[in-house]
Amino acid sequence: MYAFGVDIGGTTVKMGLFDENATVLDKWEIPTRKENGGEAILPDVAKAILAKMEEKGIVASDVKGIGVGAPGAVDEQGTMVGGAVNLGWGVLNIPEILHQYINVPVKANNDANVAALGEMWQGGGKGYSNMVAVTLGTGVGGGIIIGGKILTGATGAGGEIGHIHIEDHETEECGCKKKGCLEQYASATGIVRLAKRRLAKDDAPSVLRSGEVSAKTVFDAVKAGDEVAVQIAEQFGNYLGKGLAAVAAVVNPEVFVIGGGVSKAGEILLSYVKPAFQKYVFYPCGKAEFKLATLGNDAGIFGAAALILKG
Repeated sequence: MYAFGVDIGGTTVKMGLFDENATVLDKWEIPTRKENGGEAILPDVAKAILAKMEEKGIVASDVKGIGVGAPGAVDEQGTMVGGAVNLGWGVLNIPEILHQYINVPVKANNDANVAALGEMWQGGGKGYSNMVAVTLGTGVGGGIIIGGKILTGATGAGGEIGHIHIEDHETEECGCKKKGCLEQYASATGIVRLAKRRLAKDDAPSVLRSGEVSAKTVFDAVKAGDEVAVQIAEQFGNYLGKGLAAVAAVVNPEVFVIGGGVSKAGEILLSYVKPAFQKYVFYPCGKAEFKLATLGNDAGIFGAAALILKG
């Protein structure tokens, strides 16, 4: 038996073919065609899967199912309850549409939740059944796994840790139209915001004054011992540690798995988050471990396949 994992992104749709032993047999991408309200995206996915089945000599009865991760709130029936703005989608049911083209079981969930499941299944969270995945990219995504199952929530918005309110004095709006969200400080763009504010505060010397300011350049400067960069990293770590302490008090995970582009800074990033976490965490939850994600851009396809293969 086989399973397909599908990770729908704003630029490309990543796909993988897996066997029952979690071995990825093939992976490929197709463009995400967002014109006309994204009406071609799911038909394109079906067409690509059918072409791969023909190429590999796989018939529908050999396919255990198709798992899909999509960017937005997805309920337990696979409905995008709020649509997906960056795809052009309104409210739609993913399994229902794919069933029009392929008669195999289909399950869908939010892309961050699916990536979390992938990391628990075959990545940084392997061996754990209670974990929180934190994706530090353009925004802050989250996925919560309790007892090996994704915490979806009543409207599919479970795990949206980037929108925990963390700062009362923020004057700029988050993408969600609120102010003071964790995402505004712990994402790649958030770190740049913290850096620019720190650099504007005084004239303290820093390598960050002479070139591009990004999450990477900040942590490169931290590694080089730049004092201003260290202060920025401490502020970042304090915000993220405080946010994750709040999460821990609710779901009490065994492990936090940190991924996304910012996590490429490596262990030094965790060295700023863990002390802040311990400062704020409710003590019975303080034994949670911190690990870096290992699947990278493949976490989504692994997690989508796990929706099928792990039941």
